[in-house]
Amino acid sequence: MTETLASPIKIAPEPSGFGAQITGLDLSRPLSPETLKAVKAAWARHGVVAFPDQPLSLEALEAFTLQIGPFGVDPFIKPMEGHPNVLELRREPDEKATNFGAGWHSDWSFQKEPPAATLLRSEVTPPVGGDTLFADCARAYDALSDTMKAVLEPLRAVHSASRAYGTQGVFAKETSKRTMEIIVSAEADKTLSHPLVRTHPVTGRKALFVSPVYTVGIEGMTLKESQAILGFLFAHMTQDEFVYRHKWRQGMLLMWDNRCTVHFAEGGYDGHLRVMHRTTVAGEVPV
Repeated sequence: MTETLASPIKIAPEPSGFGAQITGLDLSRPLSPETLKAVKAAWARHGVVAFPDQPLSLEALEAFTLQIGPFGVDPFIKPMEGHPNVLELRREPDEKATNFGAGWHSDWSFQKEPPAATLLRSEVTPPVGGDTLFADCARAYDALSDTMKAVLEPLRAVHSASRAYGTQGVFAKETSKRTMEIIVSAEADKTLSHPLVRTHPVTGRKALFVSPVYTVGIEGMTLKESQAILGFLFAHMTQDEFVYRHKWRQGMLLMWDNRCTVHFAEGGYDGHLRVMHRTTVAGEVPV
């Protein structure tokens, strides 16, 4: 059902309530306090919100991001020249390297204060492929038995960027040409822990806060014990019933909540140029 607010914007949620499309606003101009409040509420409620037909300059993308909150810190990827808070996710038609983001993850969950939001705008949209899949980690948590919830409640998951950006990670071993400049670093090999079950600071809902890309273990458990629990959770949370498949259109902006979702970038557009511009909004220490 489409929700019409006092202002002219309209919010059309997905049938599950996870994911929504917001129309009737121009993000190239500052939003009124009322409209901004409605946008933030929709983002918190639906986890992923899409804004179609937003022909934004980089400066306008930066300005809208700052309306949501201060910029987050984006490590291990060289930002755009003159725009230190914007990453260009570019893949040329002749590239053979795996598409960026091809693994379930919550952005930068290995940070002490992972980003609350990621904003991604489609600048050049290929005619095929390139869908982004999102999993609702709050509904996935709700679907667990009370017994499993009690087991998970006190646990702390160990996060690290080592598998991707570490000295022995995927990008360190990559041999195919890649347009994006990845920065392999020993910093990525560090670890820190967060609650395995995270409470959302706005909605109060609990969600699983783990991912196959960045979660490498569970505090106080052996590797095999951790793998048993995490393997079950990864399979559980990415079941079709919890997943929203987002199909991109030219000039569309997407904003998602890293505190209660994980996402996966599909390929399928070999031979076509794809260009996306990305920013993040600073978050808080997970609790």
